[in-house]
Amino acid sequence: MALRALFGTSSIYGNVSKQSSDGKKHVSSSNLPSTADVVVVGGGSIGCNTLYFLTKMGVSSAVLLEKNLLTSGTTWHTAGMLWQLRPSDIDVELLAVTRKLMSCDLECETGLHTGWIQNGGIFIASTKQRLDEYKRLQTLGSVYGIESHVLGPAETKKLYPLMNTDDVYGTLYVPLDGTMDPAGACSTLTRAASAHGAKVFENCPVTAIHTKSDGLGLRRVSAVETPLGTIQTPCVVNCAGAWGRRLGAMAGVNVPLMAMRHAYVITERIEGIQNMPNVRDHDASVYLRLQGDALSVGGYESNPTFIDELSDDFSFGLYDLDWDVFSQLIQGAINRVPVLAHTGIKSTVCGPESFTPDHKPLLGEAPELRGFFLGCGFNSAGMMFGGGCGQELSHWVVRGRPEKDMFSFDIRRFPHSVTDNNLWIKERSHESYAKNYSVVFSHDEPLACRNLRKDPFHEVLLTRGCVYQERHGWERPGWFNFEGTATLFDYDYYGVYGKRKHEDFLYRKLLEDDYTFDFPTHHNTIGAECLSCRTAAAVFNMSYFGKFYLVGPDARKAADWIFTANMDKPVGSTMYTCMLNDRGGTEADLTVSPIAPGDDDSPLAPSFIGDGFYLAVGGAAAQHNWSHINSILQDGDYNCQMLDYSTRLGLLSIQGPNSRKILQEVLDVDLSNDAFPFSTHKLAKAAGFMVRVMRLSFVGEMGWELHIPSEACIPVFNAITKAGANHGLRNAGYRAIDSLSIEKGYRHWHGDLRSDDSPLEASLAFTCKLKSSTPFLGRAALEMQKKVGLHKRLACFTMDEHVPLLGLEMIRRNGKVAGFLRRADFAFALRKSIGYGYIRDPEGGPVSTEFLKDGEYLVDRMGDAYSITVHIKSPFDPGNKRIKGLYD
Repeated sequence: MALRALFGTSSIYGNVSKQSSDGKKHVSSSNLPSTADVVVVGGGSIGCNTLYFLTKMGVSSAVLLEKNLLTSGTTWHTAGMLWQLRPSDIDVELLAVTRKLMSCDLECETGLHTGWIQNGGIFIASTKQRLDEYKRLQTLGSVYGIESHVLGPAETKKLYPLMNTDDVYGTLYVPLDGTMDPAGACSTLTRAASAHGAKVFENCPVTAIHTKSDGLGLRRVSAVETPLGTIQTPCVVNCAGAWGRRLGAMAGVNVPLMAMRHAYVITERIEGIQNMPNVRDHDASVYLRLQGDALSVGGYESNPTFIDELSDDFSFGLYDLDWDVFSQLIQGAINRVPVLAHTGIKSTVCGPESFTPDHKPLLGEAPELRGFFLGCGFNSAGMMFGGGCGQELSHWVVRGRPEKDMFSFDIRRFPHSVTDNNLWIKERSHESYAKNYSVVFSHDEPLACRNLRKDPFHEVLLTRGCVYQERHGWERPGWFNFEGTATLFDYDYYGVYGKRKHEDFLYRKLLEDDYTFDFPTHHNTIGAECLSCRTAAAVFNMSYFGKFYLVGPDARKAADWIFTANMDKPVGSTMYTCMLNDRGGTEADLTVSPIAPGDDDSPLAPSFIGDGFYLAVGGAAAQHNWSHINSILQDGDYNCQMLDYSTRLGLLSIQGPNSRKILQEVLDVDLSNDAFPFSTHKLAKAAGFMVRVMRLSFVGEMGWELHIPSEACIPVFNAITKAGANHGLRNAGYRAIDSLSIEKGYRHWHGDLRSDDSPLEASLAFTCKLKSSTPFLGRAALEMQKKVGLHKRLACFTMDEHVPLLGLEMIRRNGKVAGFLRRADFAFALRKSIGYGYIRDPEGGPVSTEFLKDGEYLVDRMGDAYSITVHIKSPFDPGNKRIKGLYD
């Protein structure tokens, strides 16, 4: 009754429910529009925020449809806490939007109180390692001006007298954290949106989503069907929360989330708890939220319960609390606040929440259906991220892309091979839930549902000591150990679903060695792989790369527009290039090679009419690249197509001073500098098979890539291994690639090069055909940057102190905060820690090369300051002699 009184009869809603004499609920459709620019489905935090920001961007013909009442799905029972600090700069920026919206902007705009309470927040650390993690959060937060304090046990006890601090190592206190009221927030958001023309319809479920095809297989949203009528619309935003997967299925879109039960309890009154901060005790996997004169106690259990069937009628509904599951959290809460042992439970809350395989939300346009956007899968953090993600999602809908780099949230991060796999989604979502409060380490790996996608080299490298990493289902080499075979078992996580437990096996032990903020025990093993590449040779299996063909009559025309580099090159050339968005941000970096047509169905060169290009793209971003290119082809009506040969080709990269000697014994082509210069490719025979050979390097050495038909992979690998035996050839993995590439200054997309960084800011102007008159996507933005000057620049920094840099460390220039390290590693040839970060002028002025050179720099590493040296060019082989085969 109270909730209905709050929402039900306001005139802002396009539909008002009425109760008839027969006891059935009837709805009036007189105000349902026949058309709308955007239809948002779901009246929770994300739906209401998205509707609000759509109207702020001038979309007056926007409609929100809620199957029951606002917040009645998962939002109404959310804890509603907002913690400003996260181990990601983008997350911090998104949370800042939500906080400002709830604490200030909405109330100033509407005169209504959103329910924001600023009572602060405390993170509890029971170990030094956990406190080090919090110090990293504090460091990043300082870049954004977020006030926080590292406290000892005594200071924490003074701040929170009811807390047991006997086992507390330290805490992180953030005074301006707070709590939001979901009902007040969503009500205020929809009222503000309605004032700008938006309409909200409650008790209006979506029963069908209609699509249309252009006859070439391209599907677009065309209409939304409801019991009140049909709305013609080109755009639907799926903000249906735990019901998001069901709504996606209506449109033929796979939404990789799972519904699980998520619970907390509300205590009776506790004397002395008033005005206390919220508490997160990550080591106990529990939170304590201030609830007036009581506490809400919740957290993340190690064995959460899936909801296999979530009813459409489950509105403002709850499940019975499973005390066997929840009791582990109660014990942790009692240890932290002992008075809870003698405090009664006033009520229990156990409702549905949606969780995703990597514990990140799902946003953006679905790759299989144009005009269908996702805003769901928020892992019980929908209130926290609602403002920031609602704003970015509205930009996505209106302008075709978000303002910030949202790749970690973008649905296009997942390839169809995993979004189509229900077991992978379920197992990985289960694991990510259970690990939600785990310490965030740079090299953690999932254990759930491994070995889903294996390349032809998998087994042979496993027997050679390969320790694999997982990237969206793909297994790729991480590093090579000498202790034995680090086997991973199929679809088996901690023994929850399988019979064998990973903790009994070598892989789990090696993974735990990476659970440190110091150098891991295998630091020198990875170093040996790097130094072998620098002094002799190393072979890298990069088969998980995306391998695409762009072919057809308009392929050259499309390539000119899509890629920044000059595509007017002969067959046999290979170009390193970027792809941009219209704001000049870098959507990808990749290699593109003009090719001649081959035989039908050839994995090295398919048959085609017109021009053709072979594209090799980073595996983790392959789906993103594929979708970005295809969207441009569709919107530009180009007569050409993309072909995906990723699983039909393996990829080996042989790098180092001895690479020519090794490959000359394997390949039937001349590998001399004159015959095979850098940045070219040829077809050649190896072990009796035709392969595509490219002279490229991502590690700064002379080397070649071999793109190999799957059936030829093992014979070619064996031939290379045999030839390399007398030349110091060593297997190496991506941990070595990370170190070698940063040492040389080569960019990693989505590390030190993202969609909110331009090639000019990243010192990649050489990839852009700005001296030509050829137009390309993003060119106008780059030209404007050149005109007005750059306000940030990527710079290299090295540190003489022998301590690791991990990324996110704050950079001070002449004593003032100027940025943070985007990516960092240890450079084994330089024998120094190294990192790259974007530097800004604290006064807001342009950043020139002279500005970078003139500064004195310090880096803050978990509260300790270290002197660092700036480099305009990479300090390793700045003359690029080694990639040309010029070794002293």
